[in-house]
Amino acid sequence: MIDSRHPFLDEVIHLLGHQLGPSVPMWLHPVMHVVLVWAPLALAAVGLYFLAKALWNNARARTRLLPSKRTHKQGEAGIYGFVLSYSARQQAILIVAGLLSLPILYATLELPKLIINNALSEARPESLIDRLGFTETTLLFVLSGLYLLAIAANGLAKYWLNVRKGRVGERLLRRLRLTIFRHWQRRSHGERDTEVIPLITQEIEPIGGFAADAFAVPVFQGGTLATILFFMFLQDPILGAAALTLLPVQLALIPKIQQRVNALTRTRVSGTRAFGRELGAVLQDNGAPHSSGLGSPIRKRIRFLEEVRERIYRWKFFQKALNNFLTSLTPFFFYSIGGYLVLEGRLTIGALVAALAAYKDISAPLRELFQYYQVREDVKIRYTALQDFIHGARRQTGYEELVGLGSMERRTA
Repeated sequence: MIDSRHPFLDEVIHLLGHQLGPSVPMWLHPVMHVVLVWAPLALAAVGLYFLAKALWNNARARTRLLPSKRTHKQGEAGIYGFVLSYSARQQAILIVAGLLSLPILYATLELPKLIINNALSEARPESLIDRLGFTETTLLFVLSGLYLLAIAANGLAKYWLNVRKGRVGERLLRRLRLTIFRHWQRRSHGERDTEVIPLITQEIEPIGGFAADAFAVPVFQGGTLATILFFMFLQDPILGAAALTLLPVQLALIPKIQQRVNALTRTRVSGTRAFGRELGAVLQDNGAPHSSGLGSPIRKRIRFLEEVRERIYRWKFFQKALNNFLTSLTPFFFYSIGGYLVLEGRLTIGALVAALAAYKDISAPLRELFQYYQVREDVKIRYTALQDFIHGARRQTGYEELVGLGSMERRTA
């Protein structure tokens, strides 16, 4: 029993299949508490918060849409409906291909452990060598060759998925551009005609990019994350829990900081556009750029842009430093808890090394999922405003909101 003063922790350890004796060092007690008690509770709390937030936002969105009574099909279907309407078969192929690549990913995690435990370790199971009829050297090269094939297949699978996603996104982007152009040709022209050029060339490109990732990224990156965690939990449940220890902190802080960076970026873009308008006004008033000098509004705008960029740098690199620190801190739990389990003979050194190597791959799918969520929220606004432009809506939601700059433009202009 780890400590009679911690009966709940003792029960948790029993449930995970461990029985730590009285020789466990005292410094390991708080580490076990953090990994097995507080971190899971924090992760559950963060998950409930995001679920409640999603349900609340969905209810508010439905409430806002009721009075408008929009009848056009694409507006009701939304961005996901648009993607499925024109690429359902391609999306299904991407999802199936992503799922089929997950066993290959698992093989790239499992084979290094087999190499260490079965081909290099002095305590290797001799029955495996006898059963396969291999010498120790032959077994090493066979497992190494399988590992080489696995990483090559994993790389080819990712390459194929990325190329296929790019093709799907470009085809949907072409359809969007043709739709915008045809609607613009059929409608009566007016003051919004100048909006069609940036809209059809640049502003809808994120919609095409998201269309390629709409279903493939959650399935593939979520499956990658689940596969890595599944592998860790198979090595030892405590190691799997250790991999999730700092995830609640990342989920709570990183998206908030990224939202701040995004807001500042939109402010910088809108400020740059306002700066261009002011320069254009100076050119019209004075006839030549050299005769205008640097007026007070121009100097203020340049100073404003400098301050915004400095704030972007501070938040952006703070986010990067925090994420790197949290990512580097998690191996402490592997070394402390996993090392103790190895010394006690409850975990092989190969399993610990494989878990450490697998953890390095966790940050990539997490980053992709965070980015997917942020892009989705932006694209939903762009797509709704795109429908307003196509169907001639004259509500407040207009072109400025399409590029995510409406309220920011009014505050900075």
